[in-house]
Amino acid sequence: MSDDLDLVEDEPAVHATGVVTLVEGSTFCITGRSGDVAADSPQGLFFRDTRILSGWRLRIGGETPQVLSVLPGAPYRTTFLSRVAAQGGSTDLLLERTRLVGEGMREDLRVRNLGGVPISTTVTLEVAADFADLFAVKENRVEARGEVWTAPEGDALAVGFRDGEARRGVRVHAAGALAQRDRLEFAVTVPARGEWRTTVLVSPSVDGEDVTTTFPVGVPLEEASPAVRLRAWRAGSPTVESEDPDLLRTLAQSLEDLGALRIFDPAQPSTVAVAAGAPWFMALFGRDSLLSSYMAIALDQSLALGTLQALARRQGAGVDDRTEEEPGRILHETRLGLDFPLSHGGGSVYYGTADATPLFVVLLGELRRWGLAAAEVEGLLPNADRALDWVENYGDRDGDGFVEYQRRSEKGLRNQGWKDSWDGINFADGTLAETPIALCEVQAYVYSAYVTRSHFAHAKGDLAGAARWGRKAGELKEAFNEQFWLPEQGWFAVGLDRDKRPIDALASNMGHCLWTGLVDRDKAQRVAEKLMSPEMFTGWGVRTLASTMARYNPMSYHNGSVWPHDNAIVATGLMRYGFVEQAQRVASGILDAAAVFGGSLPELFCGFDRHEYPMPIPYPTSCSPQAWAAAAPVQLLRALLRVDPWVPRHEVFFAPAWPERYGPIRVHNLPIGNSRVTISAGPDGAGLHGLTDRIEVIHSPRPPVTEIHPAGGL
Repeated sequence: MSDDLDLVEDEPAVHATGVVTLVEGSTFCITGRSGDVAADSPQGLFFRDTRILSGWRLRIGGETPQVLSVLPGAPYRTTFLSRVAAQGGSTDLLLERTRLVGEGMREDLRVRNLGGVPISTTVTLEVAADFADLFAVKENRVEARGEVWTAPEGDALAVGFRDGEARRGVRVHAAGALAQRDRLEFAVTVPARGEWRTTVLVSPSVDGEDVTTTFPVGVPLEEASPAVRLRAWRAGSPTVESEDPDLLRTLAQSLEDLGALRIFDPAQPSTVAVAAGAPWFMALFGRDSLLSSYMAIALDQSLALGTLQALARRQGAGVDDRTEEEPGRILHETRLGLDFPLSHGGGSVYYGTADATPLFVVLLGELRRWGLAAAEVEGLLPNADRALDWVENYGDRDGDGFVEYQRRSEKGLRNQGWKDSWDGINFADGTLAETPIALCEVQAYVYSAYVTRSHFAHAKGDLAGAARWGRKAGELKEAFNEQFWLPEQGWFAVGLDRDKRPIDALASNMGHCLWTGLVDRDKAQRVAEKLMSPEMFTGWGVRTLASTMARYNPMSYHNGSVWPHDNAIVATGLMRYGFVEQAQRVASGILDAAAVFGGSLPELFCGFDRHEYPMPIPYPTSCSPQAWAAAAPVQLLRALLRVDPWVPRHEVFFAPAWPERYGPIRVHNLPIGNSRVTISAGPDGAGLHGLTDRIEVIHSPRPPVTEIHPAGGL
């Protein structure tokens, strides 16, 4: 059989706990399966990182409707279906609650009378708003703050909040309602075999400014901006034909999840970036957004460009210990709420990460190789230079050539790489590493950033600049392979601690060094063997930490779990060094796990061995959808197809290593330069068709970018 990637029905996130999540941009709503917001729970409607609805409870005739189903819809839309027993126990009333989340919320209520006599009753919608910060809700530490007031206004209920100079508000309105202090009431008569309808609009305000509703009454839903954007996203995305239904479902779900996680800058509505994950991380993140848009670049390059532009606008300009801002530094996380603990009073942006700044340059170079938005890419080159200035003047804290991190504030993150939990960086004996720490993968990103800048310089005819950046890359590679390599163990240290001691745990971090080409070829074989060893490879994927290490725990966050994005990078690195069978095993393991999860990969799952349990064991608080988990299958597809454009050089490398188990595959509408191409791979051969520019197809794997330089010197 064959199918298209964009034909799978999309639906809101419905978790095993019965929680339903709707999301559109940075607005999201979490409720139970009834559609009600449960009291004293991490549920509600969140707008710009503030909970503007903490209570939302619908009753008919004083009775609680009985839940029947949650009907699939778009990521921002769903319908809750319930029944209400009439007097005498017969099921005469059917309740439909169609909810749409955008800049606020719209809820269309429909009560159907399935019986033969009219029914008069009261519909009550209880409303509460505490204006709690997202972090306080997520961490279950909500406390009363500021002043909250309510004001019934005829058919609307207004709730306001004031804390110092900050003001927030929400207005709940429905035609035909009678507003009370904490509710809207409707006196209704539903005709026999008839229905009653109304629409409830939830409209937020910020500092006295009302926010325009996304789904106004009278405008067809399909014409609302979220629907228009989602249709355009699907229409412009590649489609896949395959005989493997699980593969199709996974790729289709990746498309839907990434579409749902797109965020649009209110100041620059045409700029689209990718948020880290739903529901709690619907915000711009440095590392997460950069890596996610890198891995999704074969799907849509606009995510990469928008992410770069959004991060460039917030690039560090000065030194601030509260936020860890430094000149040229790329942020770690943005928030819009009133209580951002990482910046503790320093604003809405926190900069404490070591890897986002070089990754900014890496993504810019990758976008250039795909050949779109040349002028915009060129316009971001000054930001890349400021990022590299940070690497040299702030990132390398002691002048030893390596980028280290150490938080400036006790409230900042202790660990500032992707394994940023408090115990994420440790020695083989379990001892926690002390900062400053130079992580191996951060050096890999810096190395790739140097190489990328060298290629930019060469393209502009700046041969001296190309040689200078190339020399820096070469020096870093030599120093890294000398100081991070552990010859007796046969793997690279996770990092160097404050005393320059190698942090000797066997971990997945070194797979990122394969990805960027930082590993010397004479060491790559042993690295690949360690990554694929029984203590590291579970059958579902590569663990973050080997089972032989003292802090190994398959149910931990960073010390033995399996992360799909980490594995996509590892698989790409293995493929780059020619370890085809190993890369295929990693990719197949992750795709097998995706099939078990219904096509939607979670942020992470437990690191139990595949022979121990017949399915991957979920991690209890894993985000889903999560951007780099959603992008991982796209990156794995690209790695297995080995398609690597280099449009400025008029070349596309294409040498599929497609596993036979998946049968033939065909990808349509893949954007390369100004072309939309079709690629195919399978037992009968491979093909790439549709290039309209004068671009040569080279049927061999792309060498590492360090080996492609007309002037040499790298």
